[in-house]
Amino acid sequence: MQINRQSFLRSSAGSLWLSAMMSLGQSEAQETQNTQGAPESGIHHRAKAKRIIYLFQSGAPSQMDLFDPKPGLENRRGEDLPDSIRQGQRLTTMTSGQSKFPVAPSMFKFAQHGKSGMWFSELMPHMSSLADDWCQIRSMHTEAINHDPAITFCQTGSQLAGRPSIGSWISYGLGSQNKDLPAYVVLTSFGTGRPDDQPLYDRLWGAGFLPSQHQGVKFRNKGDAVLYLSNPAGMDPLRRRKTLDRLDELNKQHYQEIADPEIQTRISQYEMAFRMQSSVPDLLKISDEPAHVLDKYGPDVKRPGSYAANCLLARRLAERDVRFIQLFHMGWDHHGGLPNAIKLQCRDTDQPTKALIEDLKERGLYEDTLIVWGGEFGRTVYSQGALSADNYGRDHHPRCFTTLVAGAGVQGGHVIGQTDDYCYNITQDPVHVHDLNATILHLLGIDHTHLTYRFQGRDYRLTDIHGNLVRSMLA
Repeated sequence: MQINRQSFLRSSAGSLWLSAMMSLGQSEAQETQNTQGAPESGIHHRAKAKRIIYLFQSGAPSQMDLFDPKPGLENRRGEDLPDSIRQGQRLTTMTSGQSKFPVAPSMFKFAQHGKSGMWFSELMPHMSSLADDWCQIRSMHTEAINHDPAITFCQTGSQLAGRPSIGSWISYGLGSQNKDLPAYVVLTSFGTGRPDDQPLYDRLWGAGFLPSQHQGVKFRNKGDAVLYLSNPAGMDPLRRRKTLDRLDELNKQHYQEIADPEIQTRISQYEMAFRMQSSVPDLLKISDEPAHVLDKYGPDVKRPGSYAANCLLARRLAERDVRFIQLFHMGWDHHGGLPNAIKLQCRDTDQPTKALIEDLKERGLYEDTLIVWGGEFGRTVYSQGALSADNYGRDHHPRCFTTLVAGAGVQGGHVIGQTDDYCYNITQDPVHVHDLNATILHLLGIDHTHLTYRFQGRDYRLTDIHGNLVRSMLA
């Protein structure tokens, strides 16, 4: 039986119900659209998180150079990776033709931090100081071995394009907490470690077959963050309002004739764009931030489109109760020249990530904000191409990688999973991408098996037919 969105929200509990009901103050047109193919009730417990900040490190950071130390590998430097470790697992075409797979130990030092003794590389002096806040999942694994299908899988639960992104699912299920800003905002930045890295595609934050009002709204990293915020010459706000009212009448008439739900999306998005003309300039005005706050984020914070500037913007979006905030930072694809490139990537991200978390704490937002830091897969222990004392590269490795999680409902100072001596296979507590996404939804109060949408005769969900809660991650 189809249950509309009001019923879905009405079935929730506690504060999550109250915050979600705020979204029902939207226009009649938007409410009409939201009843199209709405999910079964999926909220069965009080939510820990009200919002998510997902710090996606596009290109795949090397887990064994940042989080998962293997000091014993120094004694095996240059040796061929044993067949007993590789176990015939597939390789990319970039290294499958190599005659040898020389073991490349990390050239960076590791140390334990915090009361938990969590290991971090010397490349992350700032993030490591928050060791007791992070839950470090060392046993992540995925199905895809190349970037595009792997990123698509992380975002949508499928390697094939066309499914709704995680942010769109959350927007669809919970609605917006701020009528003047989108529920799902995307920010992108170019890393200095490899500025010509793998591109990103708008479909990664698309709504797929969900109503298109739930797709992510990307703020541009160059020029104006949002185009056409200002009215054209000769168009004052009153005239703009009258124009939208006339368009509203025409669109409603069109809807009565053909009943296309996307017409209702058009109506609601015209209204959102009108409100964003006032809300976005205020959001982007960082000149009102105190100097000591800007200093926390580092020297790049005043450069629009940088990772640091986007972290500050993420905090400002969180203050305004945007439901899902996603930062994509490109530049982590280090097939060659890894040591220098990864230093630059960490310089981009380490200090601003810490500043974001501390900023959230100071404003009382940390307790109900979930922070996720990670990429689409990991990196191989063997070197791609030549190995020298101070240089090496690493190929794609989906068998094990590390993701960090902190904030609302997360057990800080905790490490989940272990890998073998070569950081090649998982030996304890594997966590699949579907498991992580199921747990993210759980922290929002959603049972991932019940947040579904019927499309072409089938009920779809973010986790497809998979996914188990990572209970050891929960506080």
